[in-house]
Amino acid sequence: MSAAVAARGLGKRYRRRVALDDCNLSIPEGHVVGLVGPNGAGKTTLLHLAVGLLAPTSGSIEVLGRPPAADAAQLGRVGFVAQETPVYARMTVEDHLRVGAWTNPGWDRALARRRIDELDLDPRQAAGALSGGQRAQLALTLAVAKRPELLLLDEPVASLDPLARRDFLKSLMAFVADGGTSVVLSSHLVGDLERVCDYLVVLVASHVVLAGETEALLASHRRLTGSRRERASLPSAFEVVEESHTDRQSTFVVRTHGPVLDPGLASEELGLEDLVLAYMGRATSTARRRRPDLTVAS
Repeated sequence: MSAAVAARGLGKRYRRRVALDDCNLSIPEGHVVGLVGPNGAGKTTLLHLAVGLLAPTSGSIEVLGRPPAADAAQLGRVGFVAQETPVYARMTVEDHLRVGAWTNPGWDRALARRRIDELDLDPRQAAGALSGGQRAQLALTLAVAKRPELLLLDEPVASLDPLARRDFLKSLMAFVADGGTSVVLSSHLVGDLERVCDYLVVLVASHVVLAGETEALLASHRRLTGSRRERASLPSAFEVVEESHTDRQSTFVVRTHGPVLDPGLASEELGLEDLVLAYMGRATSTARRRRPDLTVAS
């Protein structure tokens, strides 16, 4: 089985600014992937490379086993909703469906019509008169009615209110359950990702710092709390991701595949947001130290 997205040494540079650096990633098919990281981390760049809107400066990327946008057939296998959930303001909902049918050989007319009916969108209404949530739903309809094997979504719910976000994600998961499409969903709203994603990629300062199945990642991380101590006193099997200290207490976020046997350490599980924030904090600190190397043009 080919990977949904596979990157090897992938990099993208804009003059002196590095948008993505030495990215190595292999996302298996059949997952709903949360792509998370702070603003400017490289999430949009990675998705634009995957959909063929950008060309790499270095390294390579494949989507479903082939280069992005290699030909019309490859374009038909991938659906994409950009960050602005773009629609044409002066075109009606019906006009959008006609364009979708005309430009996509695999267009599922029944699916598109059913979604418009379920969303209670007036086919005669101009897209510019729709609410933000309705425009996002229209953009998602255009993407899923292609019947893609891979759906790439770039911050599609960032500007929506909580109710609209919930409805959008509910529609997305209904489509995934119906067809088994692989999804990569970029967002900085970790709470939304926790509800729908079973695979996680954390991207910080142009680098992939964590990737894997969500359950396995959560199971292999712990927060340890005890009397003040140095990280060197922890077992060598513990990879310290984050640490903080007071005068009397130390707290560590560690990655380990074994039990915590030290009676002086209280161990607790992490939530997805805590896990993401720990890696983002560590990677951001590392990036500050490396910043001169990252910004010098090659």
